[in-house]
Amino acid sequence: MPRVSAWTPGTPPVSLATSLSIASNCTLAMSSPWTTIFSAAPTACRLALAKRVILELSSMSTAKLKRPDTDRPWEDILRITKVDHWLVRMPFTEDILWGSGRRIGTTRLICRIETDTGIIGWGETISLIANVPAVFADIVAPLAIGYPVADAERFHRHVLGAGFYHHKRAAVMAICAMEMAMWDALGKQASLPLYAMWGGRWRKDVEAAAYLFTNDPKGLSERLKRFLDLGYTTFKVKIGFDERSDITLAETSRKVIGDHPLRLDVNGAWNPATAKRQLEKLKAFDPAYVEQPLELDDIAGHAALVANSSVPIALDESAYTLSDVGNIIRANAADVVLLDPHEAGGLWQTIKAAAICEAVGIPVTLHSGAELALSQSAYIHLAASLPNMSIAIDTERAYLGGDISPNPPVLKDGRFQVPEGPGLGLEVDIEMLEKYRVPGIAGAYLDTERKDWFPVKPAY
Repeated sequence: MPRVSAWTPGTPPVSLATSLSIASNCTLAMSSPWTTIFSAAPTACRLALAKRVILELSSMSTAKLKRPDTDRPWEDILRITKVDHWLVRMPFTEDILWGSGRRIGTTRLICRIETDTGIIGWGETISLIANVPAVFADIVAPLAIGYPVADAERFHRHVLGAGFYHHKRAAVMAICAMEMAMWDALGKQASLPLYAMWGGRWRKDVEAAAYLFTNDPKGLSERLKRFLDLGYTTFKVKIGFDERSDITLAETSRKVIGDHPLRLDVNGAWNPATAKRQLEKLKAFDPAYVEQPLELDDIAGHAALVANSSVPIALDESAYTLSDVGNIIRANAADVVLLDPHEAGGLWQTIKAAAICEAVGIPVTLHSGAELALSQSAYIHLAASLPNMSIAIDTERAYLGGDISPNPPVLKDGRFQVPEGPGLGLEVDIEMLEKYRVPGIAGAYLDTERKDWFPVKPAY
C-alpha cells in the first residue's frame, strides 16, 4: 500500500519543493498509476499531483486512527469503560494571601478514563470545597461509563439533567475533570493536539501574567522585581484588603514595573460606593483592568461601573457558567471576561463562552487556581486556539511545590510553548499521584494564622 513517511497529517501545508520531494519519494506499488502519471507530468503540474498523492495517502494512513472499527457506527466506538480518580494536594513554595484568606497549597481532583479501544484519557479540576469530589464520585463517574468520549456536550447536559440545572455551580467543577479526559482520549485517538480539533493554532506561544499575592509593599516590590528578571511583561496584583493598601499596592507596582500592563484583582471586596471612589483614585496608575470589584452576583452594579468609569472592568467570579457570560454581555457589565474551564463545566463550554465575547469585541483570558500539568496544558491549548484570548493568561505555576507529570508545561520568559503531542500532550506519573494523594480537601478560604477571622463580602 502506498505510504508517505515524510509528512504527517495535521502539519502545515508543504511548499512546492517539499511537495515534489515527498511525491518523488513515495513508496508506491510498481503497478500504481501514480508512478507513470507523476514522472510524465510537466513540473508546473506536479504540485497539484503531489498534493493529491498526499491527500490520498493521508486518508489511508489515518483511517484506523480516526475509526478503529469501521463496522461500528461512531456512537459505538471510544466508549468509556473505566474511571479512576485521585484527590491530590500540592503545597506552595510560599503562602498566597488574598481577600478571602490564606492558601498554603492547592487541592486538585485528577481523573483517568479508559476506553474500549484501550485509549487512556486524563483530566483535572480544582477542588475548593467538598462537594466537588462528592459530585464526581456519586454522579459524574457513574454516568460516564459507556459514554463515547466524543459526546462532551451531551455528557455536560446529562449531568446537569441529573439534578444540577438548578445547582450548576455545584456540578461544573466535577464535570470538567471528566470532560477534559474525554477530549484527551479523543485527541490521542485522532493523533491530534487539542488545539487542532478546535480550529487550529492561532498563536505559537501563550503569554502568562506574573501573579502577586501579598499586602506588604516591600515584599510586593521584591517579588515584582523577581518576575521582571524572569522575563514577565504583564503583572497581576491582589488588592481588596483595605482602602489604603489598595492604593499603596497599586502605586508600588507601577513604580517597579514601569509601563508594563498592571491588573488589580479585588475579589469582590468593595461595595458600590467604595468602587466608585477607589476606581477614581486608581486611575492614576493606569491599570489594564480592575477585576471583580463587586460581589459576583451584582451584574447591574458592574454595568454601572463600566458605564461611568474610564478604568476597564474585568469579571471572573461573575463569569463561571455559559449563562453567566451571556448575562454579562446582555448587561454590558464587563470590558474583559476571565474564563475558567473548571468553573464553566469543561473546555467546550469555555470555547462557547469565548465565542459569545468575541461576537461583541470583548477580549477574554483565563483565571488561575493553581493548575497542575493537565489543566495547565488544557489552558495553553485554549489560549493558542481562541483569537480573542489576546491578553496574558493567569497562572500560579511559580508557586507550585511539585507536579504530577514528568513533562509539565514550562514557562520561559513569561511564556508557554504550545504542546504538540496528541490530546493534552503530556504524561502522568502515577507515583507522583500517590505521593500527593490526600483523603480530603484543605480549603482555599479562611486563615490558619488568624483563627477567629473570616472574610466578609463586601468588606468595605
